[in-house]
Amino acid sequence: MEPLPSSKHGMSISFLHYHFSLLYSSTDFLLKPIFLRGFSGSLHLVLLFVLSISWLSKKFRAGDSEGPKERFKNTRSLYYKLTLICCLGVSVISLVLCLLNYFYWYRNGWSEEGLVTLLDSALRTLAWAAACVYLRAPFFNSRETKYPFLLRLWWGFYLSISCYSLVVDIILYRERVNLNLQYFVSDVVSVVMGLFFCYVGFFVKNEGKDTLLEEPLLNGDSSATNEAESNKPKGGEIVTPYSNAGIFSILTFSWMGSLIAAGNKKTLDIEDVPQLDLGDSVVGAFPSFRNKLQAECGTNNGLTTLKLVKVLIFTAWKDILLTGFLGIVYTLATYVGPYLIDTFVKYLNGRRDFKSEGYVLVSVFFSAKLVECISQRHWIFGAQLAEIRVRAVLVTMVYNKGLTLSCQSKQGHTSGEIINFMAVDAERVGDSAYYIHDPWMVLVQVAIALLILYKNLGLASVAAFVATILVMLANFPLGKLQEKFQGKIMESKDRRMKATSEILRNMRILKLQGWEMKFLSRITELRNAESGWLKKFLYTSAMTSFVFWGAPTFVSVVTFCACMLMGIPLESGKILSALATFRILQEPIYSLPDTISMIVQTKVSLDRIASFLRLDDLQSDVIERFPRGGSDTTIEIIDGNFSWDLSSSNSTLKDINLKVQNGMRVAVCGTVGAGKSSLLSCILGEVPKISGTIKLCGTKAYVAQSPWIQSGKIEENILFGKTMDREKYNKVLEACSLNKDLEILSFGDQTIIGERGINLSGGQKQRIQIARALYHHADIYLFDDPFSAVDAHTGSHLFKECLLGLLSSKTVIYVTHQVEFLPAADLILVMKDGRITQAGKYNDILNSGTDFMELVGAHKKALSALDSAESSSVSESTSTRKSVCHMASTNGVVEKQENKDNQDGKTDDIIVSKGQIIQEEEREKGKVGFSVYWKYITMAFGGTLVPFILLAQVLFQLLQIGSNYWMAWATPVSQDRKPAVDYSTLIIVYVALAIESSLCILVRATFLVTAAYKTATILFNKMHLCIFRAPMSFFDATPSGRILNRASTDQSAVDLNIASQTGAVAFSMIQLLGIIAVMSQVAWQIFIIFIPVIGTCIWYQQYYISSARELARLVGVCKAPAIQHFAETISGSTTIRSFDEESRFSDTSMRLTDVYTRPRFHIAGAMEWLCFRLDLLSSITFAISLFFLVSIPEGVIDPVERILQYTCIPSEPPLVMEENRLDHSWPSHGEVDIRNLQVRYAPHMPFVLRGLTCTLPGGLKTGIVGRTGSGKSTLIQTLFRIVEPTIGQIVIDGINISLIGLHDLRSRLSIIPQDPTMFEGTVRTNLDPLEEYADEQIWEALDKCQLGDEIRKKEGKLDSAVTENGENWSMGQRQLVCLGRVLLKKSKVLVLDEATASVDTATDNLIQETLRQHFSDCTVITIAHRITSVIDSDMVLLLNNGLVEEYDSPARLLENKSSSFAELVAEYTVRSSSGF
Repeated sequence: MEPLPSSKHGMSISFLHYHFSLLYSSTDFLLKPIFLRGFSGSLHLVLLFVLSISWLSKKFRAGDSEGPKERFKNTRSLYYKLTLICCLGVSVISLVLCLLNYFYWYRNGWSEEGLVTLLDSALRTLAWAAACVYLRAPFFNSRETKYPFLLRLWWGFYLSISCYSLVVDIILYRERVNLNLQYFVSDVVSVVMGLFFCYVGFFVKNEGKDTLLEEPLLNGDSSATNEAESNKPKGGEIVTPYSNAGIFSILTFSWMGSLIAAGNKKTLDIEDVPQLDLGDSVVGAFPSFRNKLQAECGTNNGLTTLKLVKVLIFTAWKDILLTGFLGIVYTLATYVGPYLIDTFVKYLNGRRDFKSEGYVLVSVFFSAKLVECISQRHWIFGAQLAEIRVRAVLVTMVYNKGLTLSCQSKQGHTSGEIINFMAVDAERVGDSAYYIHDPWMVLVQVAIALLILYKNLGLASVAAFVATILVMLANFPLGKLQEKFQGKIMESKDRRMKATSEILRNMRILKLQGWEMKFLSRITELRNAESGWLKKFLYTSAMTSFVFWGAPTFVSVVTFCACMLMGIPLESGKILSALATFRILQEPIYSLPDTISMIVQTKVSLDRIASFLRLDDLQSDVIERFPRGGSDTTIEIIDGNFSWDLSSSNSTLKDINLKVQNGMRVAVCGTVGAGKSSLLSCILGEVPKISGTIKLCGTKAYVAQSPWIQSGKIEENILFGKTMDREKYNKVLEACSLNKDLEILSFGDQTIIGERGINLSGGQKQRIQIARALYHHADIYLFDDPFSAVDAHTGSHLFKECLLGLLSSKTVIYVTHQVEFLPAADLILVMKDGRITQAGKYNDILNSGTDFMELVGAHKKALSALDSAESSSVSESTSTRKSVCHMASTNGVVEKQENKDNQDGKTDDIIVSKGQIIQEEEREKGKVGFSVYWKYITMAFGGTLVPFILLAQVLFQLLQIGSNYWMAWATPVSQDRKPAVDYSTLIIVYVALAIESSLCILVRATFLVTAAYKTATILFNKMHLCIFRAPMSFFDATPSGRILNRASTDQSAVDLNIASQTGAVAFSMIQLLGIIAVMSQVAWQIFIIFIPVIGTCIWYQQYYISSARELARLVGVCKAPAIQHFAETISGSTTIRSFDEESRFSDTSMRLTDVYTRPRFHIAGAMEWLCFRLDLLSSITFAISLFFLVSIPEGVIDPVERILQYTCIPSEPPLVMEENRLDHSWPSHGEVDIRNLQVRYAPHMPFVLRGLTCTLPGGLKTGIVGRTGSGKSTLIQTLFRIVEPTIGQIVIDGINISLIGLHDLRSRLSIIPQDPTMFEGTVRTNLDPLEEYADEQIWEALDKCQLGDEIRKKEGKLDSAVTENGENWSMGQRQLVCLGRVLLKKSKVLVLDEATASVDTATDNLIQETLRQHFSDCTVITIAHRITSVIDSDMVLLLNNGLVEEYDSPARLLENKSSSFAELVAEYTVRSSSGF
């Protein structure tokens, strides 16, 4: 022993040394690692056993006692979460140490100490994992303020053992005992963790608040649940945690944790998704974008694509700068590996520069991987943020432009095209945010790669540079071709979407006429043109793919050849470094075709949007506006000349002079096409002004001739943005006769109206329009013939209550064809050929000109027919007539009695269930079924190409691995070693392998695009056939926005993206298997690491996928309302502008855009949350491709899932039934026998027809009258089987129409519908879309319906253009075209559904005369509100509330003065004779 030092300090240390050496000699085993690890392992085994027993017993107890009671969950405190993380951390660290120990002892030979240490690490891993499970258990009650006693006791023990082990480590270190470094690290970590556990276990209270679990109970809702729900803020009201997340949370994407956890427990709905931060929402971003664009461009004409790009970059400049910086960091980090590979190979071969070089290299590799992971994840997320912002501002800009477009500009761009700007082009420009940095990043990446190559291979890097330049130059011709094809695809898609949009709007007419399959063939033709360009685009992209997958191999071959020629020695380290560099250089070269394609697509889309934004707006200076009360004159037009088409020499309105004083009622009348509606439009400022002035004083409200109704509640349509004033609201409902209608509707004024008011009758729509105008409390009211769509009684009521009542002090201008409404006007304007030919009071102008005389004369002629009908004798000429009348009147009595019974309270038996017609858009819930993937993969050629595609990829992977292995094996480790083969053999074999791998890529790319094209075509055809064959109820309940979304956005994804994305997943999995195979050849123990890592990855994927899947579906569901709102806005832009509601609609559009953006933003966050965690795992294991194993694109396949939904729509009955084919002469007589007919529109809707029985005699004219909503139009729809009878049947000439094919039925009947419809095209295609008639027959029909002369004046004659919806034709002219169609068809049964509602009395008389002349021997069924249209019928059927109230000849009904029909005629006669 050494003598003790003299100092006190030295003495104490020596004493300790002495003491411990003594202790060590006697109890030596207490300090040995084998004892410490053995003791620790034993305690962990005890803990594991006790925790398992405790967990199981509590589990059983909880299971027995819980029953149906509410379960509580804990909103855990921060310390609880940290405790959980630390327990998991200890378990993971123990697992890592376990694996390290295993490899260490495996290489250096096993010992007792090794086995005990390994066992200790394994038991620690399991025990701490069990502690995590115990803490997460549902029976771990949140109301306990302390952690379980068992855990606190263990934490105390754990700290004691850890401290003891650390002290022993320090002593042994002092004693110069050779100590394993991992023991020391393990003990330091254990002490730190033990201190934390003891602190939270003994000093911190586990405080958290109790909330009820959010799952609904099986049997009804409990009040407690409801209360909890009502007190809890909805996800939709909470701003995203991203807006106030800390730096650590942002770096690791932990702010997404709460939403992913929620999605793991329940199916996410839009209410669960938090709101966007103001900076990321369009509400926050759009004002600055708009201001910047105005400052940059001034007027619309100054807008260029370049200026638009500049402003878009300014909108997202922070995100763009940040992503650029992260891109640079990512690039530098990726090249650390290739740069250091040569050094690493030298180190492995024993050439070491300093002692710990290996640890330093591994640390640098790992740090670079970590930096690469973080920078890449935030680069992609930043790009997605920029994409979301850019897309949102562009959509809003396009929407606002749609609101201000002039009518001429709108004719050049239909609503279908404008929807494409929103749905496709704005999306594509947004996507460019991913690629914005790629052009300059490629240069940076190439430069760094060449520097590394220069370091390794010297001047041979020049050859690599030249080869890279050649590869990049090859881009230009391919890029040009892709740009051309992309432009053509977009043009073709526009035409197709335009046609689809128009067809969906008019599907009812197509089905009534039996034309739907002809129009489907038109869509198919347009798609064929589009798919021709699509095919070229896809095969060009396949060639691009082949060129660039072969490019890195080409570059490496050129470089190695250059090395051979220059005599540069090749070593395996340098070769591996060069190959790794080429592999990374592959990424920018691979992505170059995508980048070029994306730049091309973006440029095409930007050009389209810029050209749309450059279109002319409505002239803002047409009207001089003055505030309310600024003048006694409310409207003044001086020398006004106006034209819808400024390029035309013929003005629409000429020499208009008009002065209207405050409070005047002005009536406008004239024949069809005289310019009445155009006059109202010019007062609204809609018609371009050639010369003159218009002055307007006060606010205005407008009621259009074609009702424009928004989807939504009836109440919302009436209020139209105003606040509810209940008293005023009730007065308006009363004035518009809406109370009775609201009583009939299941939900009253809360009933949701379908698109374009699909579930309302024409009269109801018109009255809701009038109510909207009345509620608006404007100064000037403009009515465009609103009374024609309602029955006589309602028309009188509306005129009295609205125009003469509520609006008695307002200025009102009303267009009307009903002469009886003219005497009440203070001023009557008579129009002809765009001029005001007469103006004055009724009696003043009656004798002063011929135009007004003609109108009044026609009216008097119609009235005289009414008088003669009333005075005609009761005697009937034919016995047939008598028997029919007898049968009819009997029916009438029965029906009347039945009607009374029903009204006495039996209605409930009939109305079984009530419900809204418009249902929420269905979305699949839960896991994307395997069937979706299987259907997609096997759709083209039964999936026969798939094995070949996969085989080509497997061969490519094998050849790539083979070529790299060959280069590494065949070159020496250093210059002093002899190479295995000579240089020429080396290069020849490498080139051969390279060519073979390139051919595999060519085969793979060609087969993939072939399968993609075929699948897209099949899906398109299936979906469109199902849509066109769907029953009308599908279109009633489905807003067209949903269908258009599938036909545009989803179809676009299927055409261009999904095949390549699905392929990428399969190829990445093959690549991963290749990596595992290669690594296992080097060290089979790698599987031990792979198994837990892959297990963790799969667990993460399962945890994440439920949220990601629902968010992806929400994105699809939330897009349709925005598109639908846009489509509605375009069609109703005149009404919106007339009420000055543009800003409110713009705000609604922005809100809907944000609703769509919310799931988009959070799915981006969720994806990065997962990728970040998987990248971290791959950094630890260096299995970089693990990410692809679990990123099977559930969100990507969503468009396929949505299209497949629409390939399963229930179809209408067959168009043709071969077993029931009819004779060509059917119907020969035309008798329509209706037997106990009961009809409703959907199983959840009330009955509209409630047991109707009567016979409409063949060859006679039957008029159907009744109040609005009585079931007249429903009866006609049932006759054409648009709606199938629920009970009962209709028999025509002895044939039950439900037993024959739909096409056979509809092609034998004719109809002039309530809404006159024309399609875009020519006069010829509108009259004869099936191309069945010669030109002579068409001209004959046009002459009969009084349109021949009008069309002969036009340049194109029969080929004169008809714009979308026939907008360049007046309403009356459109009605005459519909008359022309039936004159061509010459059917035995003709139906007129309010056919003359939109024409003046003179034209009505003319139509009636034409019908009498050409359909004298036909069965004509007329629904009309004008009594004069039905008074000369042979029979009159009066419906009330879905039942026959009266059915007899007009003469008999008029004989009985108490009959409802007699009352109706009397009222009409009084009104017409006296006026108001």
